[in-house]
Amino acid sequence: MAEKLTVKQDDTLLKFLFATLNGWSKKKVKERLKSATVAVNGTVTTKHDFSLSANDIVEVGVVAKRKTSLHAISTLEILYQDSDIIAINKPHGLLSVGTTKENKQHALALLRNQLSRGKKGLQIFPVHRLDRDTSGVLLFATSKEIREKIMEKWDDAQKVYLAIVEGRPKELKGIIDQPLRLDEKEYKMHVGQHKFAKHALTYYEVKEVEPKRSLLEVRLETGRQHQIRAHLSWLGHAVVGDERYGKKGDKLGLHARYLKIYHPVKKSFLSFEVDAPSEFYGLLR
Repeated sequence: MAEKLTVKQDDTLLKFLFATLNGWSKKKVKERLKSATVAVNGTVTTKHDFSLSANDIVEVGVVAKRKTSLHAISTLEILYQDSDIIAINKPHGLLSVGTTKENKQHALALLRNQLSRGKKGLQIFPVHRLDRDTSGVLLFATSKEIREKIMEKWDDAQKVYLAIVEGRPKELKGIIDQPLRLDEKEYKMHVGQHKFAKHALTYYEVKEVEPKRSLLEVRLETGRQHQIRAHLSWLGHAVVGDERYGKKGDKLGLHARYLKIYHPVKKSFLSFEVDAPSEFYGLLR
């Protein structure tokens, strides 16, 4: 639910938010305004100097309704591109790669079609994958050789996510050091010691708290399948909308915000970052 605020005197939007949301940092207020989660009299705006009049209604935490279907997506947002690698912002609900030859609505196919010129299709290869319902930074390589070289140093890559979880963790910062084992029949990770379990380490920090949900920044030391979802569920705070490890919902509260990798050709580290979409933050309320 969006928080509704009544304007008492003429003002500008950012100044009003600073004064009214006095428990929020200025950085947090600006981020919410920038991510289109603020509305004035029912209309979403991102303008800091938007003029307000007495009795206007300002809503904070709105979720913009989108009518665009994934089937209508033809262009992906490219965060970075050179002759060796391509980083994109994968939208929620889109597969990273296809599961069958018939399935052409996935990031790999869309990106290949977007960048190909003429009859000769561009060859690109996924360096890693994000779950269908996870948005954020997704990396591709333009050759198998480049992909393999990046993967050789993948343990040195920095991977940071945003997660909206049910409840509030007791500790504002924590480490989850619990091994994970994939149950192939259930397609689900089991947490705990087992002869087939693999080491998994997750760091988390609480960034924002609402009455029923919390926003966490999560950093992966390892990159096991479903690691964040399984670990946070084990902690007692499942990711919002995670039917497999928590409760079913309309949207999964997980976003890949930051990725830092070693570029095998440039011989240096590169980082890619993209904020979560406005509807992601709307899940907090």
